Amino acid sequence: MTDTQFTFIFIVALAISSLTKFWLARRHLAHIEAHRAAVPDAFHEQIELIAHQKAADYTSAKTRFSLFGIGFDAFILLAFTLGGGIQWIANLCNGWFSSPLIQGMATLVAVLVLSSLLEAPFNLYRTFIIEAKFGFNKMTFSLYLIDALKGMLIGAVLGLPLLFGVLWLMERMGDLWWLYVWGVWVSFNLLLLFIYPTFIAPLFNKFSPLQDQTMKARIETLLSKCGFTSSGLFVMDGSKRSAHGNAYFTGFGKTKRIVFFDTLLERLSINEVEAVLAHELGHFKHKHVVKRIVMTFVMSLGFLWLLGVLMQTTWFYQGLGVTIQSKAIALLLFFLVLPVFSFLLSPILSAYSRKHEFEADAYAAKQTASSDLVTALVKLYQDNASTLTPDPLYSKFYDSHPPAAVRIAHLQAQ
Repeated sequence: MTDTQFTFIFIVALAISSLTKFWLARRHLAHIEAHRAAVPDAFHEQIELIAHQKAADYTSAKTRFSLFGIGFDAFILLAFTLGGGIQWIANLCNGWFSSPLIQGMATLVAVLVLSSLLEAPFNLYRTFIIEAKFGFNKMTFSLYLIDALKGMLIGAVLGLPLLFGVLWLMERMGDLWWLYVWGVWVSFNLLLLFIYPTFIAPLFNKFSPLQDQTMKARIETLLSKCGFTSSGLFVMDGSKRSAHGNAYFTGFGKTKRIVFFDTLLERLSINEVEAVLAHELGHFKHKHVVKRIVMTFVMSLGFLWLLGVLMQTTWFYQGLGVTIQSKAIALLLFFLVLPVFSFLLSPILSAYSRKHEFEADAYAAKQTASSDLVTALVKLYQDNASTLTPDPLYSKFYDSHPPAAVRIAHLQAQ
């Protein structure tokens, strides 16, 4: 393949993925608007029209804003690649540093930092305009900056040694470098699973032991029944940043813990909290987390092998607007353009995730009353302003959870 041919393939793939995203977003907006005037029959007794219309307007606002993001992301990717951005940054870093390893690290870090700065206005608008307009944002600007600085510091402390190790292995381990890098990547991610609950998450939120003794007793009975052990039941001060509610498992092995947003506990009854937890336990019982981790690791191994093949060709670099051929540049280019070529696989991954959600719902219906999970979900849809009428095709691409009407119908049929 020539560099011109690969440039053409890249531009076509970028055009297809961007136009598909744009088309899906427009479909989504039209579908929501067409169903805005009336609450779906399955929900007309539980959700008022004003709440339904708020969810429609909230989703539409986010989707309309995403249209700008689609064009901006494509523009930035072209600027970094065919526009010469990476070439210019690499030349600059190569002039500053003599070590090829440090040159590669500097180039990668510079591109990542610049990308984050370019994305910052979009994040600010989402948080302080869209989320605030619909009553969800509780974060102050100072807290936003503190979180950003903490995130950068954690990224530097954990990410820089990882990046150094990866580039060193790529340089020193010969043709099988990708296998060694994969081993380091797997080990790093497993380490994060262990340290996140106790060391990283508390840097951003306060986690307090669940104090409601009645609820605690009910939950512990359910955990015992399902054969699940954890290091504790915690309440997170989610209301400090957002009005959205949620619950989740975090950690791995002995560090597993169950976390409830304080906003969730304020809204749901004990029976409903128990039903939501039973759903999460369904993921544990069906080993969904383990399956997803294994799938991610297998896919990463395949991607690293593919990178090992591509980095030995000249057309891969020159076809993306870069004349400098190095392992660091190859790594950067690969993960910048990978989403362009993998976007059309999104429906497969989303369908796999929705399958897990149906299985977890079915498990919850066996452990608790399915009606409790239904009422809990309806409250969560309402409180989080989740649209009840997503475009079906848009949902197939983007939604990791089944559409509300489909999910409720499955539960009611249990």
